[in-house]
Amino acid sequence: YDRLLPCPGDDLPVRIEHLFVEKNGNVVDYLCQALSLPSLYVNDLIEFGAVYHALRCSEPPETAPKEHMEFYKRALAMDLPRVKGMSVQESQKARRIVSKHEEVEAGSYMRVHVHPRRFPRQETLAGCFFSLVYTRVFFVVRCYEVDWKSRILAENDLFVVLDKPAGVSVGGSVDNLEESCVTFASRALGMAFPLLVTHQIDNCTEGCVVLAKDKDFVSNFNRLLRTRKVDKRYLVLAASPVPLGIVSHYMRPDHFAPHLLSQDKRQGWHLCSMEVLQCHQVEWPSEARLRENGVSNCELEHDGHAYECEVKLLTGKTHQVRAQFAALGAPILGDTIYIPAAIARRQNRAIDPVLRDDGQWSEEREERWILHHGSSAPKLAIGLQASSISWIGDTTIDILLVDEEPIDRESSQSNFSFHASSPWWRAT
Repeated sequence: YDRLLPCPGDDLPVRIEHLFVEKNGNVVDYLCQALSLPSLYVNDLIEFGAVYHALRCSEPPETAPKEHMEFYKRALAMDLPRVKGMSVQESQKARRIVSKHEEVEAGSYMRVHVHPRRFPRQETLAGCFFSLVYTRVFFVVRCYEVDWKSRILAENDLFVVLDKPAGVSVGGSVDNLEESCVTFASRALGMAFPLLVTHQIDNCTEGCVVLAKDKDFVSNFNRLLRTRKVDKRYLVLAASPVPLGIVSHYMRPDHFAPHLLSQDKRQGWHLCSMEVLQCHQVEWPSEARLRENGVSNCELEHDGHAYECEVKLLTGKTHQVRAQFAALGAPILGDTIYIPAAIARRQNRAIDPVLRDDGQWSEEREERWILHHGSSAPKLAIGLQASSISWIGDTTIDILLVDEEPIDRESSQSNFSFHASSPWWRAT
């Protein structure tokens, strides 16, 4: 360990350390000693938002190592003045450490994500020195090579619309706030405080994202989203054509991918609807273009053609477009999670026990079906772009007044409409 930059050659294996603080001290000094890490690396972890602290630790699960349970019992017996008057739940709530100057006290708890997720991609540089031909392999994280100022589609006193690049998280992750669109867009605009997230699109998706400058705009924009007053359009590059019109499925309520779909209504499953507005044949992207955008071929067979579709979202569930296109037998190019399942279903429709109710559903069959999905998220881009976002309405205040009298809200509303640049697969 030295620094978090330059980026490692690949995502390092998950390493999360749970620590029970045994003596008072500075957070950096304590972590350097407890984890045998250099101070520069610990400072970087704090900068990334990968270090958490709670005044009291939660009870470890039964599967936790014996020493964790012993530490917990010792911490529980300590007299901690700072937790007096707090509920147990409040004292156990972990918060991010935001400064290297913070102090931690004996009996408290820390969680450290030693290997933050980075999304590195491989680059190869070829050259020739006299008669010697050489290649150099190095790794980059997308956020450091983007011209962020050129990605700003619009800005006013309330919000910013960003043409998000693929391969960068919108608002960061539990272990990496630093390498995100919010952080880099805020810096590009010279803002003293970071922009706020109003909605999400996947890391591997490019296109329009609305970021807020204050919490009031977040609340008002979220209200528009909840009442479906925001029109979101996507461009999709699929392996096969799909029918035009409204397509609906029901999604199993999972926190993690893959998200399973059924054509039949199931109790507790969420409705997913989209409208396919256009679908036309285009050329399959060249190998050079796929490689340039980090798009995995996933062993998809093709005849040299793909299909570009325009989609209007009617609901907004996680992975909705990706899962629905795969369920239609038209997986999105580069989608390493859903392509393997679509190929398996094409070879044997009976392998998917949930898409269509065959009366033989079982939890075991469902879990086997999950194993046919890919286990690795796309490294960079897939054939999916949030191509436009628009809404009609005032997103500044709830009640508009003129001379202390309410005015007609309809007459004060504005039409906001923004479009992303050309998607990566189109020739420029």
